[in-house]
Amino acid sequence: MNVSHFIASAALAGLVIAAGNPASADPAKAPMVIPMGQHDYKLATAGTYTLDPNHVGLIARVSHLGFSISIFRFGKVAAKLDWTPDDVSKSKLSATVQTNSIESNVPGFAEELQGDEYLKSAKYPTATFVSTAFRKTDAQHGKVDGKFTLMGKTVPLTFDVTLIGAGPGFAGSPQMGHVIGIHAEGSINPQDFGMSPFFKTPIQLVIDTEFDKPGK
Repeated sequence: MNVSHFIASAALAGLVIAAGNPASADPAKAPMVIPMGQHDYKLATAGTYTLDPNHVGLIARVSHLGFSISIFRFGKVAAKLDWTPDDVSKSKLSATVQTNSIESNVPGFAEELQGDEYLKSAKYPTATFVSTAFRKTDAQHGKVDGKFTLMGKTVPLTFDVTLIGAGPGFAGSPQMGHVIGIHAEGSINPQDFGMSPFFKTPIQLVIDTEFDKPGK
């Protein structure tokens, strides 16, 4: 019998003994409950939430000359959500993206995209989104309207938002906190920002993330 089989057998024996002798169990130690998100946005209590940097993906889907869709990811994103589940329309969101955090599969292309021909990251280090309205369509879907600023130019932008899960969670704290997890999609016209003529079709922005509020 190898070591792993011995450990498994010992653990199983311990369970059998404990089952046969309830007095040996420690009633003070309740089994760990893993928090799982639910399809109910009201389970995330009101308050200020911050974007979880460990659970965020922001990608831009860009047409590659009509042949395919190229994927670019931004690695540094921050956001704050003022959440009012009793009246979602009163909620507010602000987000910031570091434009020099763009990533590409093509060696050296990310550095080129940061340059003056594309994102001009040295002059405009951030892109921002500030909400102007929250519009709930049903229990799991809604729209968030706002103002999107990139390279010093501001345009209206609407995200279609899907609730993935909400409710109590770890929220990056020893205490149980509250979490809202969403999927959002919107699109911008690259020509609104003076981008290269190679970018003629809308660029889709796709976000998957969690917002956390620590505490009981």
